[in-house]
Amino acid sequence: MKTKTVTLPSVPQVFVSLGIFLALAFSFTAELHLPIQLALFIGWFVIMALGLKLGHDYKSLEHAATKGISNGLGAVLILLSVGALVGTWIAGGIVPTIIYYGLKAIHPSIFLLATMLICSLTALATGTSWGSAGTAGIAMMGIGQGLGIPAPLTAGAVLSGCYFGDKMSPLSDSVILASTMSGVEIVEHIKGMLPIAGISYVITGILFTAFGFHYAGNVDMSQVNQVIAAMEDQFVISPLSFVPVIIVLALLAMRMPSFPVISFGSVLGIVWAVMVQDMPLLSAMNTAWAPFNIESGVPFIDSILNRGGMESMLGSVAVIVFGLGFGGLLDKVGVLQTIASLFEKRIKTAGGLATSTLGTAFLGNVFGSAMYVSLILTPKICARNYDRLGYQRKNLSRNAEFGGTLTSGMVPWSDNGIYMASILGVATLSYAPYMWLSFVCIAVTIICSYMGWFVDRCPPKSEAELAEEEAAEEALVMAKSQA
Repeated sequence: MKTKTVTLPSVPQVFVSLGIFLALAFSFTAELHLPIQLALFIGWFVIMALGLKLGHDYKSLEHAATKGISNGLGAVLILLSVGALVGTWIAGGIVPTIIYYGLKAIHPSIFLLATMLICSLTALATGTSWGSAGTAGIAMMGIGQGLGIPAPLTAGAVLSGCYFGDKMSPLSDSVILASTMSGVEIVEHIKGMLPIAGISYVITGILFTAFGFHYAGNVDMSQVNQVIAAMEDQFVISPLSFVPVIIVLALLAMRMPSFPVISFGSVLGIVWAVMVQDMPLLSAMNTAWAPFNIESGVPFIDSILNRGGMESMLGSVAVIVFGLGFGGLLDKVGVLQTIASLFEKRIKTAGGLATSTLGTAFLGNVFGSAMYVSLILTPKICARNYDRLGYQRKNLSRNAEFGGTLTSGMVPWSDNGIYMASILGVATLSYAPYMWLSFVCIAVTIICSYMGWFVDRCPPKSEAELAEEEAAEEALVMAKSQA
């Protein structure tokens, strides 16, 4: 039998296929008001058609899609558990209690800074930006709306804090993934990120503080008092409601697995709904699946608290599944490799490496529609350039992490973009301009790389050494697949 030769896609083929996907994504979301999940589903067949033209057989393409999905199924479990947590913590009065005391304690002038700090600490302790946004983030959104601060600005402070804490936490799955795919120890990876992330965090904190003073004089305290009174009417407000928060944060800080811990947190929410809020057991249990429903007569409270439940996350689950499969197809067909090869010969400096890696990671989010796709593909595509030019792999892991994670929430059809918009109640394109930590961190990374600051060198590898390593890796993959 003759074996069909498999080739990499040409540049025109890449731009046509990705152009079709982008046209679908933008038209479906902006013009036709169709779900992005449908655009991703159609995108599968666009890339499959390209793969068949390049010599791949259908079975191998289908396997690549299912393998891509399996690489990120852990995110689906966490997503569903966070949905259950949000619904039960609202029903149990835990989130309303945090909003209540926050409105009483946090001064408007420092609210945005406090939001970033609180979300940073929550994500740092738990290792999850999604869990932090779904707990502390929702509470801070409620406090911000009560203080009259624009929701997109508050969301920007929430996400700046969530993503910073997530990046600095050794418990974070994205940290583990970026370091593992780059061949770097987790501690070395975090130490490599710390200087640039720390500088960016200080700059972002100054920006949010300045804007906080701008809004401090415009706060309507009568509205704040109305919200506080409505919270007292609708829920039993008690300091005991902080107990589930402390328990969940403590378990996550002890490096317990996220999925069972967050699921246990939703059980605590049900217990608090029954024991503290006097809700019927079946109704309390139902909030783990269906969104909590309240009619307080105060539009602000209804808009911020009528949410949660696993059911509300099913759209995001579909995006993750289709996005991971799409990313698996992109990897199999070699689309991003073709794009990266365009810049390989032009890259000669640390600044060029950083810029190309950040760009590749962003494209992974745009076309893969999932942060996991970006963090898996970017190190694979860019590692050769770091070895060839003599730069340590921790530079690669840092740049892949910043580019893959900090931009994931900016893409409206990505897993993070859809999740954060759903959880925070703000459209992706509305909050994206206020994700100041992301913009500052990327800018600082590029500047420092071109200046040679915080860049670690190593002996460069020859083409022969690189070819030998690639052959060994291919042999290992073949051996695993045959086993």
